[in-house]
Amino acid sequence: MDDQGGEPLRAVEIDMSMGSSFSSVKRVAVVGTGVIGASWAAYFLAHGLDVNATDPSPGAEERLRAAVAQHWPTLERFGLSEGASIDRLRFHDSLEDAVSVADFVQENGPERMDFKIDLFRRMDAAAPPDAILASSSSGLAISGVQSGCAHPQRVVLGHPFNPPHLIPLVEVIGGEQTSAEVIERTMAFYAAIGKRPIHVKREVKGHIANRLQAALWREAFHLVNEGVASVADIDTAIAHGPGLRWAVMGPFMNLHLSGGAGGIEHVLAHLGGPIEDWWKDLGAPSMTAALKQKVKEGVDEELGQRRTADLEAARDTLLLDLIRAKTDSGKLD
Repeated sequence: MDDQGGEPLRAVEIDMSMGSSFSSVKRVAVVGTGVIGASWAAYFLAHGLDVNATDPSPGAEERLRAAVAQHWPTLERFGLSEGASIDRLRFHDSLEDAVSVADFVQENGPERMDFKIDLFRRMDAAAPPDAILASSSSGLAISGVQSGCAHPQRVVLGHPFNPPHLIPLVEVIGGEQTSAEVIERTMAFYAAIGKRPIHVKREVKGHIANRLQAALWREAFHLVNEGVASVADIDTAIAHGPGLRWAVMGPFMNLHLSGGAGGIEHVLAHLGGPIEDWWKDLGAPSMTAALKQKVKEGVDEELGQRRTADLEAARDTLLLDLIRAKTDSGKLD
């Protein structure tokens, strides 16, 4: 338990064996230590795990350690697991060395299929036979990623939501050759370290959450392009309107509550037609240079004199308070 009174996170001890013997996840390899990888590394360390990290970029180790140190006070507010320590982070110049003793691998490399195929081929050759190889890819199909592996059944997608050290969601997706057992083990591991994994049952571009975001972005860009509203007004409409409800529960449950005693059936009976009519009127903008410039100018105007770093810090503080409030209430879990 940390000195600020946070509740300690659960220690990680789950069945990760391919057969009937019991073992626990003790060491995670984080491959690629940019924004997402560094956030993952901090989160794993906070849950008492050993972390072997690797990234070929010059200065990667220094940037990683600085990012972990920056995230650590927030994770202390959450409450650290027994044995949690920044000192359990090890950086390796060699990919093979980093994954050679890992129980679980979280990959965070560039979003290029050719790159990932080769990377996973190398990890598959070097990692222990019972280790799971998970990718944080935000859009690539895991069936392609696993295509060069000798043991493709252990390759799975574990897509986090940014920043992973704060946001609980992880989308778990198997490829054509991923075993059902590995999907189950992956879901269990993420759940054991406090994540909220969901199983995406079929591969689609962008998975689930990014597709839902993209649908909103599409209309937001359309409204700016058509001069319906400013960038700032659209942000206000979401942040101080439906976004508040979405932070509590999802779109279907919110729609259900809109129906009062009649619930979702009442809503669909009375608003199904108008909703369909709105769908038909939604825009389909193109990312032209003019639209990009218009949005950039709108964002600059909304930011004013505020620094991005200050905005990120304020966001993370509010996210932490919100997540703790939801966890502590237990009413909508």
